[in-house]
Amino acid sequence: MTFKFNNVYINETATITGPYESNGPLGKYFDLCHKDLYFGEKNFEEAEIHLINEAINTLLKKSKMDITSVDAFIGGDLLNQIVASNYAMMKVNKSFIGIYSACSTATLGLILGGALIDGGFLNKVIAFTSSHNAAAEKQYRYPVEYGGPKPKTTTFTSTGGVAALLSKDAGNIKIESGTIGEVVSSGVKDVFNMGAVMAKAAADTIYKHLQDTGRDISYYDLVLTGDLGVYGMKIFREYMLSEYNIKLKNYNDTGVMLYDIENQPVYAGASGPACAPLVTYGYIFDKMRKGKYKKVLLAATGALMSPTMVNHKLSIPSTCHAVSLEVIS
Repeated sequence: MTFKFNNVYINETATITGPYESNGPLGKYFDLCHKDLYFGEKNFEEAEIHLINEAINTLLKKSKMDITSVDAFIGGDLLNQIVASNYAMMKVNKSFIGIYSACSTATLGLILGGALIDGGFLNKVIAFTSSHNAAAEKQYRYPVEYGGPKPKTTTFTSTGGVAALLSKDAGNIKIESGTIGEVVSSGVKDVFNMGAVMAKAAADTIYKHLQDTGRDISYYDLVLTGDLGVYGMKIFREYMLSEYNIKLKNYNDTGVMLYDIENQPVYAGASGPACAPLVTYGYIFDKMRKGKYKKVLLAATGALMSPTMVNHKLSIPSTCHAVSLEVIS
């Protein structure tokens, strides 16, 4: 299902990262980079709450706007019952729509926020998400302090908090349309191979987006997935060609872009809800404003993994939500 929006703009963004992200190739494009994974808090879960609030406060400061001007917040995270988002929102005291779509939460938030604004229900919305490497690993696999070995197909959960201000106020980056994906399964059960889990979902949503809009893949200066990593990216390319006869040329994956995979201990690249928006709001938006890209299709992927269901030997479902971002001169 694809929505076309008339007047929905991303007026401002905020990106907060941890040490791995700040030391990666895109570090200079982020608003704030921290060296401590605790962010001054007592534990990793509270550190993630801190990330969200800091991203929101940074966004408001950059926008020169008071929080009273915001109609609602839309966001979510990886932790059970999206607790980081809920606790962060306790400090905000504004209407909140909590969502969960794993690593595709950012694009789902943009689509929902865009629909509410374009429909005339809200004027200003802040869409946010977050992830924290140590908090996520503890929940989904085992604490990183254990130092257990992992296969090379593993992706490394990014640590970051991101927020975007959406409104009808004309800006230079417009959310032109958005496609809500389906939940699909590739039959993969391996919790250390999320790229393989999500590649089919990315292909399915992008193909449906092109079908709904009547566009060829060449319409976009850049097609961006997130976060398939090195191996998922290869599977996705091959699947698009074999299944839909679409050969990708101007394509990249945010999971590959966020880190220096050759020199940082991040396995197959980045993952986590913060991954796609960190790369997009930081690096890609900078290039869009400088004229390198005018039309970008961001397709964020999410592995809807539950440790309980994995223990039942079931395959891991996945989804992908895509937004078409265009520069307005």
